[in-house]
Amino acid sequence: MLGALGCAGWAFGFPLISNLASQRAWGWSAGAGYVLAALVLALWPRGGAGDARGAARPIRLAVATALLGAVIVPLVLLLVQGQAQSEVFVVQQSAVRLVHTGSPYVPHPVNWTGYTPYLPGMTLFGFPHLVLPAVLGDARIWFLLAFLVCLVVSWRLLRGGPLAVPLAAVVASPLVALPAAVSGVDLPMIGGCILALALAGRGNAARAGIVLGLVCALKWTAWPAVPVALLLLLQVGGRRAALRGLLWTGLVGGALVVPFAVAFPQAMVEQVVRFPLGLSTVRTPAGSPLPGHILAELGPAGRTASLVLFGLSGLAVCVWLLVRPPRDARSACDRLALGVALAFLLAPAGRFGYLQLPVLLVLWPRLALRAERSSSPPVLVASGEDDVEEGSGQGAGVFPPVHHAEPDGSVHNESVDVPPAPDALPAPDAPDVAAIADEVRDLADLDLADQAGRAPSAAAR
Repeated sequence: MLGALGCAGWAFGFPLISNLASQRAWGWSAGAGYVLAALVLALWPRGGAGDARGAARPIRLAVATALLGAVIVPLVLLLVQGQAQSEVFVVQQSAVRLVHTGSPYVPHPVNWTGYTPYLPGMTLFGFPHLVLPAVLGDARIWFLLAFLVCLVVSWRLLRGGPLAVPLAAVVASPLVALPAAVSGVDLPMIGGCILALALAGRGNAARAGIVLGLVCALKWTAWPAVPVALLLLLQVGGRRAALRGLLWTGLVGGALVVPFAVAFPQAMVEQVVRFPLGLSTVRTPAGSPLPGHILAELGPAGRTASLVLFGLSGLAVCVWLLVRPPRDARSACDRLALGVALAFLLAPAGRFGYLQLPVLLVLWPRLALRAERSSSPPVLVASGEDDVEEGSGQGAGVFPPVHHAEPDGSVHNESVDVPPAPDALPAPDAPDVAAIADEVRDLADLDLADQAGRAPSAAAR
C-alpha cells in the first residue's frame, strides 16, 4: 500500500511541474489509478492463514487497477487525441523520410525538432505509421509490444515462476507506465538488452548475437551490452560461443547501420553522437540536474571535466569486467546496469528517464529468481555421515549422540536407540499357498472318514 501511495505522489507531481501536456495528462490518470490501488490493498478483505488464493486476490486486483489507470487509460486517451512526446513523431517521420529520400536523417536541421538522435534500426518502429491507421500505427504501441515480448521470453529463459502479476506490476509502475504512455522510445532497447543477456546466460550464442545486433542498431547507448554479453558467453560456452555471438552481432547490426553510416556519415555523427552528448551546434532540450549536466553547464572546462569523468567511469567498468567477468545472466545485468548508470549520471546531457535501463536490468532478473524460488517445492537434503538414501531404511532408529556431563566434569557420548521407522520394518514373509492347500485337503479327508464311521452305527440302531 505504501508503494502505491508513493507512486501516486510521484504521478501527481507531473501536473504541477511538467510543461508537457502528455505528461500532465498521464499524471492525473496514473495518480488516480495508484490511489485506487492503495485503497484496494487497504480495504479488500484478505483470506485466512491457509487461503493462499484469498490472500493474493487483493494484490492481483490492486495491480490490475494500477495498470488500468497508469497505462491503459492514458495511453488510449493520448492515442485518440494524437498527443505524444516529440520523439514519437521523430521516429515516425524518419520512416517517412527513409521511404521518400533514402535517408532517415535531415541533412542540415535548423532546430532540435529536425534531429533524429537514433540509429537507423529505430526507423523500423515508424513503418507501421505508414501502413496502418493513425492509432494502430502509432510507434508507442510497437515500442511497448516489443518490450513486452522481450520481457516474457527472457522470463522463460531465466526460469521464473508465474509471470502475469510480476509483468503487470512492472508495467504499471511509473518506471514503465510513463514512457509507455507518452513516448516509449527506450523500451525496445531495454527489453532487448535483458533478452540478449538472458540468451547469453543459457549459452545461445547465435540468438544472443542476433538480438544484440538489433538492439545496437536502435541506440548507441545499448553498445555496452555487447562486451558484457560476450564475456558471459565466454564463461558459459567458451571461446567459440563468444566468437559466434560476436559474428552474429556484427552481421545483424552492421547490415542495419553500416550502409547509412557510409552514405550519410556527417548527418549520423552530428545527430546520433554529438546531439545526445550536448556537443552539437543545436543543443538538446533534454537535461536533468545530474552531475554530468551540472558540470557541463559551468562552461568549457566543466564540459571537458564531464567528458573525462564519463570516459574514466567506462574504463573502470571495463577493468572490473575483465577482473570479475559475469558468470550468469543476473550478474551480467548487474554489471551492465552499473556501467550505463555511471555513463548516464556523468554524461553532459543526461536525464532521469535514462536511468530506467539500469533499474530494470537489476529488477527483472531478481523478480524471476524470486518467483522461481517461491514456486519450487521444498527439497530436503541429507548431508554428512548420516546421509540416508530415500527408501533405503539406513540410519533409521538412531539419534545423534547425546553428551552426558559427569559430576567430575568429564563428558562421554552415548547413542540412543529408538524403534525403527515404519518404512524400515522388515516385510513379512509371503504365504506358502501350496502348504495351505495340503492342510485343507487333509482336513477334508478326516471329515469324510468321520462321517463314514458314524454311518453303520446309525443303521444298527
